[in-house]
Amino acid sequence: MNQLPFTEDTIIFGLLCLCLGFVFYTSSIKVGFWKKFYGIVPTVLMCYLLPAILASTGIINEKASQTYYIASRYLLPAALILMTLSIDLKAIINLGSKALIMFLTGTAGIIIGGPLAILIVSIFSPETVGGSDFDAVWRGLATIAGSWIGGGANQAAMLEVFQYNQNNYGGMVLIDIVVANIWMAILLLGIGKTKKIDKWLKADSSSIEELKEKVSTYTAKIARVTSLHDFMMMLLYAFAGVGIAHLLGHHFAEFLENNFEVIRNKEKILSSLGSKFLWMVVFATAIGIGLSFTKAKNYEGAGASKIGSVFIYILVATIGMKMDLGRVLENPGLIAIGLVWISIHAGLLILVAKLIKAPYFFLAVGSQANVGGAASAPVVAAEFHPSLTSVGILLAVFGYVVGTAGAYLCALLMEVASKV
Repeated sequence: MNQLPFTEDTIIFGLLCLCLGFVFYTSSIKVGFWKKFYGIVPTVLMCYLLPAILASTGIINEKASQTYYIASRYLLPAALILMTLSIDLKAIINLGSKALIMFLTGTAGIIIGGPLAILIVSIFSPETVGGSDFDAVWRGLATIAGSWIGGGANQAAMLEVFQYNQNNYGGMVLIDIVVANIWMAILLLGIGKTKKIDKWLKADSSSIEELKEKVSTYTAKIARVTSLHDFMMMLLYAFAGVGIAHLLGHHFAEFLENNFEVIRNKEKILSSLGSKFLWMVVFATAIGIGLSFTKAKNYEGAGASKIGSVFIYILVATIGMKMDLGRVLENPGLIAIGLVWISIHAGLLILVAKLIKAPYFFLAVGSQANVGGAASAPVVAAEFHPSLTSVGILLAVFGYVVGTAGAYLCALLMEVASKV
């Protein structure tokens, strides 16, 4: 056995997969200790924490590893393609204007909530929202914006684009997981009182019943047993798309830097538009959307988004091993930012739902399609009715589409707010 810490990527990757396998195996046990444990501790948090424990205890040396680079450059764009090729823009429109309004309201709540939270917290604790260069708190909060408008893929994209000091990243993960899950718990509690809430909102929920029938029919239509041919075609779409996204992203970023001083000057607010990684993510998403207008979208029935989710969880594990658990609670004031931020998001959703008389279903799923992404939105949707699970997936996938742009805009606003 090699002397600790392990530095070989083959061993490190094996340990990361061991962590992920352990989490998913134990979370599938529906009785006894593990049921109670995962009733309290979210699965995704464990997928961060176990690799973090390996790194923090010196079992692995993440600084010598290339696993994060591979996951972020290859698996991330592949996941984006696989998770967006199934998007049906027409079906999203057919969900009704209230569904889209609530989803976009949730997105707007995150975009404006971030800078407002910084301004509010800075009044009584300016050091909490401070920092300079790559330690600037707004850079770390940009990763939360990515997570809350699209999920782990956009979170990783914002981490890469804004280059937040990864030694401090654990605090941001803490805000993301803790605050988001508190809000999700509140939404789940509200499901038991849906009729009362809809009555207070004066909402007509008859459209939800029509939605159940429509979605159930569509889901049954595309579902099939996955064949070797399906896997190879999904491999083609995913990684050929990755190659194209890298090619276009690299050249487009160079074009911008060569032709625009505002991007070439690293001190300017728009300089991050010159990031090759950012444009790689944008083009990967665009490729996925393009495929959604072809027969390739039917590969969702063969498990395209599930494969994409596997890639995302591997990425989550590689990010987790970069966390220094000893520094997670160095700045507890960050939790206050998260709570103020999610409160603005929630308040705006409730206000708009009341104004347009939207059913609670659209409020809850629209929120989780942003904050929870593909991992949580289907869970919340299924709590209303199992046939509505794919509605959560559909809106969450739409979150991937707007997530990069929305999180990027939020980050720029937070940078401005942090300097006020």
